[in-house]
Formats: sequence, C-alpha cells, structure tokens
Amino acid sequence: MSPEVVEFDVRTDEMLLNMGPQHPSTHGVLRVVLRTDGEIVRNVVPHLGYLHRCAEKIGENVTPIQFIPYTDRMDYLAAMNMNLGYSLAVEQICGMVIPEKAQVIRVLVSELNRIASHLVGMGAYGLDLGSFSPFLYAFREREHILDLFEDICGARLTYSYVTIGGVHDDLPPGFVERCKKFLAYFKPNIPDYHALLTDNQIFVKRTAGVGVLPRDLAINYGCTGPVLRASLDRTKGDPLWDLRKTEPYSGYENYTFDVPVPPFDRAPRGAVIGDSWHRFYVRMLEVVESVRLCEQALDRYPTATGSHRIEPPRTLTPGEVYVETECPRGQMGFHVVGRPNKENVPLRVRARSGCFSNLSVLEELCRGCLVGDMPAIIGSLDIVMGEIDR
Repeated sequence: MSPEVVEFDVRTDEMLLNMGPQHPSTHGVLRVVLRTDGEIVRNVVPHLGYLHRCAEKIGENVTPIQFIPYTDRMDYLAAMNMNLGYSLAVEQICGMVIPEKAQVIRVLVSELNRIASHLVGMGAYGLDLGSFSPFLYAFREREHILDLFEDICGARLTYSYVTIGGVHDDLPPGFVERCKKFLAYFKPNIPDYHALLTDNQIFVKRTAGVGVLPRDLAINYGCTGPVLRASLDRTKGDPLWDLRKTEPYSGYENYTFDVPVPPFDRAPRGAVIGDSWHRFYVRMLEVVESVRLCEQALDRYPTATGSHRIEPPRTLTPGEVYVETECPRGQMGFHVVGRPNKENVPLRVRARSGCFSNLSVLEELCRGCLVGDMPAIIGSLDIVMGEIDR
C-alpha cells in the first residue's frame, strides 16, 4: 500500500518593505519601496527628492562662473567631469575657442577623476556585498589622486577647478612627474582588485546572471555609460557608444583608447551580458583606459600651446545650447539658454542626469529577484543621488 500523499498549501501575503532613505545598501539618500511575496520581489518603486537642492533654479539666478561650485555638488565623486560639462555648454553658447594647454589639462583631470570615481564604485560595491577589503584598497589608491587634486586646486572633493575658459590654474611645478609616479605605482596594483572581486567566487555568485539588463531595454530607458555598454555586444555589431569616441570634445579625438564592450574572455560561468558582473567589470576596464589617456595627456602637456585659461565674455550670447559629456556614470547634459538682452545670468539652466535614467530601469531589473539581490543590483548601477536630485 502506497504511503498517503500529504499536500501542503503554503500561502504568503504580499508585504511592503522600505529600503532607505538611509539604508547602508543604497548609494545615497534613496528610498526604495519593495513589494515582496516572501523572498521574491514583485515590484520596486524608487522614491527621489531627499537630497534636492534646486541647483537648476539657482543656475538661473547666478552668473555662469558663480554656478561652477554648484556643479561640483551634482556628482560629488566626479566633480571635475561636472565642471567640464557645464563649462563646455557656456563656452559653446559664447563661441569661445579654448587653448590647447587648457584642453590637455581638462582631459588629464577628468580621467584622473574617472579613475577615482570608479575606485569608489568598486570599493563601495564590495561593501554592498559584504566584503570590506576592496574598500580599503580602493581608498588607498584614491588618496593619491586626491593629493594630486589638492596640489592643483586646494580641494579634495568639490574642486571648481575646470571653469569657463579653461582651468582655474596651470599645473604646479613638479605635478607632471608626481602624476607619472602615481600611474607607475597604480598600474601594477590593478590585478589585486580583480583578485579581490572580479574572480572571487562569492562575488561572482552574487553578481553573475543577476539583474540582467537587455540591450533594447537599456536603450529604451535612455541608459548611458557603463550601464549601457555592459548590455551591448560588439560581436553583433553594437556601437561602441562613448561620447569621447562618437562625439569627441576637449580634443579626445586626438587620443588613443578603447571602449570596453562585452563579450569578455574573463567572464565567469553563469555571467550574462547585461548582468551586474558585467556592469562592474566594464568600470574596471575603463580604469585601465583612463590610465592610458592620462599618460598621453602628460606627454602632450609640455608642448601644448596657449594658456591654461582665457577670459570669458562679460555677457552671455542670446540663444541656447545643449552639451553632453561622458562622465563616469553616464552622459551628463547641460542645457543653457541666454537672455535676449545679453545679461550674464542664463534664462534657463537644465541638467540631464545619466544616473536618473540608469536608476529608472531599477524596477525592470529587480522584478522577480530575491530581496538579497537588491544590494547587488542597486550597487551595480553605481548611482550618486546628488546628480539625480539636482
């Protein structure tokens, strides 16, 4: 006689859970409301606005030079890149031609800031997933870059160094040699980061195949930067979308570098193009390319012509302009409208945040995942709330 079959009816109720606005697994003051069915996430709603400072409206009430420090506070981990985007927009509306020396310095500091930003992203991602050592390694290297920035502008986080017309000051004596020394020290240490995270089996289990973002979905949501590039496939003819290549500015067309796009030979078993592991690995490869760009800029600097800055006009030219630059977290665009009466205060200032678009896809990435996967997915987007709540 066969044993009696007992059927169990496991019933669960949906529950609303709050992650944040100050949860340690979110990158900034972000509140995420989860609708869960047991351990399964059914719906995700990110709530913004906890860091809003009305930066755009302030930009319509101060002169362009006065607004530069406010751009520092947008992506405060890549302030040089924020300074550059707004400066380019104002320079374009005024018809300014920037000297070669200023262009070279801009490329140098922008790529140094990209390295520092990705180091924070790497270290913080390790913390998100329970690993403390990568954070210490990342900040050890980042301190060297901040020392260099302190030498050129006296600040270590919000710089206001890249400004309208060029950069605030020329590079100090001995800076080129100190920067080359740092890069020579930094490059041999990059394999350590891969040993700590990229090839770490625990890290791979937490990220490979988790939070997969298909190419078409990334494009439809307007994702940019590493989030988009990690979802592309160069073997299928996908474009190597990087504004430094496709729409170069500040002389990037004169530099040699590659745009990291999957597939990668190093991808572990279980990894899928567009997943959290690929988004992390694209940033690690971009660090290597930024080192190449810095080395080329340092070689160009001694023979670069012109001054480090030219004086901007006293009034804005009537008209409007929209300029996008490739920042560490994606494309950052500035829309500036000059007043008809040629005052030096813009009529309109708007910022198009790449982080905002990247965060908007969070619901699609998390639907059906486990609650434990949420930190891995949010961390893989590498968002900075100051850029979103501008």
